[in-house]
Amino acid sequence: MSAHGYAAEDSAFVRTYTLTHGRTRPRHLLGLDTVLNAGPGRPGPGQAQECEEILALCREHRRSVTELAGRLGRPVTAVKILVSDLLDADALVVPVTAPYAASDADAGGRPSLQMLAALSAGLKRKWPDAVAYPQAG
Repeated sequence: MSAHGYAAEDSAFVRTYTLTHGRTRPRHLLGLDTVLNAGPGRPGPGQAQECEEILALCREHRRSVTELAGRLGRPVTAVKILVSDLLDADALVVPVTAPYAASDADAGGRPSLQMLAALSAGLKRKWPDAVAYPQAG
């Protein structure tokens, strides 16, 4: 690889590093398929220009983390960090979709089976080494 190729790689790395303020992990658990909507909040001062671009895209319609990364041309991890910042500011929200928001008609107001399955999957992703509680059914 030429010296010019290394300079381009170094430049992209430095830009990503400054974009995330050196952070390597988002504060929120976000999947590649996590869908986001624009929320009522605003990004804080000093946020990257990419945050405004993310908000503009999410104002058009719901977008997944993967789609945002592709449209911005940025690494998914960097986009997850920016999305986490925007979630903290309530500038983005994760909408609750109909299958998870609705309760089963015969459940008497209890959470739906889909909601419980999604919650269980999320907890297993967050804490894969957790020991199951024997009386949890």
